[in-house]
Amino acid sequence: MTEFPPIRAPAVAGLFYEADASRLQRQVADLMEGVTPLSKPVPRALIVPHAGYVYSGQTAAAAYACLAPIRDSVRRVLLFGPAHRVYLEGMALPAADSFATPLGDVPIDRAGAARIARMSGVCISDEAHRQEHSLEVQLPFLQSVLGEFSLVPVVVGRCAADTVAAAIDTLWDEPGTLLIVSTDLSHFHSYEEARRIDRATCDQLMARSTGLDGERACGAYALNGLMHSARRRSLQVELLDLCNSGDTAGDRERVVGYGSFLLH
Repeated sequence: MTEFPPIRAPAVAGLFYEADASRLQRQVADLMEGVTPLSKPVPRALIVPHAGYVYSGQTAAAAYACLAPIRDSVRRVLLFGPAHRVYLEGMALPAADSFATPLGDVPIDRAGAARIARMSGVCISDEAHRQEHSLEVQLPFLQSVLGEFSLVPVVVGRCAADTVAAAIDTLWDEPGTLLIVSTDLSHFHSYEEARRIDRATCDQLMARSTGLDGERACGAYALNGLMHSARRRSLQVELLDLCNSGDTAGDRERVVGYGSFLLH
């Protein structure tokens, strides 16, 4: 049996974002400074992309800028994102005690994680987290825009919307808790086709649809769970920013879509 260390080491530092702490701080600061401050409702949740910062960092920053008013009140982040590197039925929490980035270690809220871990369809798997970037790339932003916080990181595989919603609802309403769902949008279409598909996906999300599939968003299972819960809470979904890799750092032949959203 493979032994895993108590600290989950960064898997994509130096690939998706800067590996040097000072350069990473500057990278995140530059992205945040590129966001025009707007008056927004207090967020209950955010939907944020997870590509390399050169591709989707500005779109992610548009979401993280919304946290300024609650910077000092967020004490725990529930972070749900798709499984890219392992096949997963259900959801997976890590056994690790913390997640490391070049900016430091983020402690896992073991008590909160244990409550989700007891639910049907949830397992403990460090392997599901070991190389997964969808959660990791959110952490330097969170470390930069929040004070001290703990983390409940959940990798979501094939899973029914109501099952994901039940995991979300276990902790979401508790004071000081912020929910983030990590997803990119369409993959590998032409620029104009991606724009058409992603605009339709935005419309589905703003209508709180629970019918997304992996062709529209790699985080579809997590998003469907979020929308299931958001419907019951009568939350509004607001588009903050939408682009694709053809707008940022890639060619326009095969692009990946990125959107950020605020739930309030």
